[in-house]
Amino acid sequence: MSSKKEENLEKKKESLEGTVEENLKATTEEIKNISEELESEETLEKEVEESIEGLLEAKLLKAEEDLKASEDKYLRLYAEFENFKKRKNQEIETNNKYKSQKIISEILPSIDNLERALASTEETEETIGLLKGVQMVYEGLQAALKSEGVELIESTGEKFDPNVHQAVMQDSDSEKESGIVLETFQKGYKLKDRVIRPAMVKVNS
Repeated sequence: MSSKKEENLEKKKESLEGTVEENLKATTEEIKNISEELESEETLEKEVEESIEGLLEAKLLKAEEDLKASEDKYLRLYAEFENFKKRKNQEIETNNKYKSQKIISEILPSIDNLERALASTEETEETIGLLKGVQMVYEGLQAALKSEGVELIESTGEKFDPNVHQAVMQDSDSEKESGIVLETFQKGYKLKDRVIRPAMVKVNS
């Protein structure tokens, strides 16, 4: 009788141990599955984070490129505007500097006529008054031209300069150096640094 009880107890013990072992195995398997799920979620979360970071980096790079393009465009426009201002200021300065050129060019033939009249008219009792009047007008015009910055171009006896002289005749004078202006037929004038009429001259060959 005692032996049978012991046998039953042994069987129950074995059965209980089997159940515990199965439960433990099931629990272990469940823990393993949960761990794998967690790892899978962590991997997915990491992929999502990396994807978001990539998108943000791309947007940031695009924004930086757009900003640089806008800065370059602004700098180009600014440079163009500054160049435009410089050109306009230079044009205004040039116009102001030579604003009297047209009227001076129109006055020069009258100056020539006055000079010819003074040179060709003999001074007599009858003409002395007239000559003085012409001389005063001539000197007044010369003073007005000088006040505007008009200068006479030196010619006779000077070395021929194609920038300020216009050769209309050549001659040969052995006593003078070749290229020297021998005679001035029409005076030349400069307005400040601009030639408004070259001197018409005879040049030694």
